[in-house]
Amino acid sequence: MGDPPPEPGGTWQVPLRRTPQQARSRARLARVLQAAERVLVREGPQALTTTRIAAEAKVSVGSLYQYLPDRDAIVDALAAGYFARLEATMDDLVRAATTERWGDPVGVLIDTYAAIYRTEHGFRALWFGSSLTEQTRAADREHKRRMADGIRRILLALGLARDDEALARACHAAVLAADALAQEAFRRDPEGDPGLLDEARLMLRGYLTGVTARYR
Repeated sequence: MGDPPPEPGGTWQVPLRRTPQQARSRARLARVLQAAERVLVREGPQALTTTRIAAEAKVSVGSLYQYLPDRDAIVDALAAGYFARLEATMDDLVRAATTERWGDPVGVLIDTYAAIYRTEHGFRALWFGSSLTEQTRAADREHKRRMADGIRRILLALGLARDDEALARACHAAVLAADALAQEAFRRDPEGDPGLLDEARLMLRGYLTGVTARYR
């Protein structure tokens, strides 16, 4: 399982019925979300009920309802945490790209995220399942746009492109393609099917080489 969810009120914007104000309440909510992730990893998305999570977290169902009133709210909150972790990693890569020179940007990106997917068992359980709510699906679409913006910023930082609407569109297409390939790679093998990840690298290198060639 990955790192425990950060406490609400930080950079992680969790969709809640109400936001806890006191440190004790924030700690209780963090404990609930950590319990929800344990249940998700061990028992799957179908086990994410308020009763099961309250029992795992050793809190009353009533106290859980204050923040997460139903199963959908639990799924949305967990997904928000996973998206935030992935986006924080992208921000770190953007910062690194401003001072480093990468011979293979695609390889750096795929290797970095493959390493995360190998440890984020809860994210994979949600990602592969049919249990996502409409709110989480909408949040995922926005998440992919933010990830695409990270790719755009990396290409700009590496001096490989100029900023325009076509670059933003191409980066979004690259993220959508990479996501589909990564899903299949990790469905086949919990470590990520090596052959399919190699094909993802090959495909994305060719695509982004074509994109950056427009700016030469």
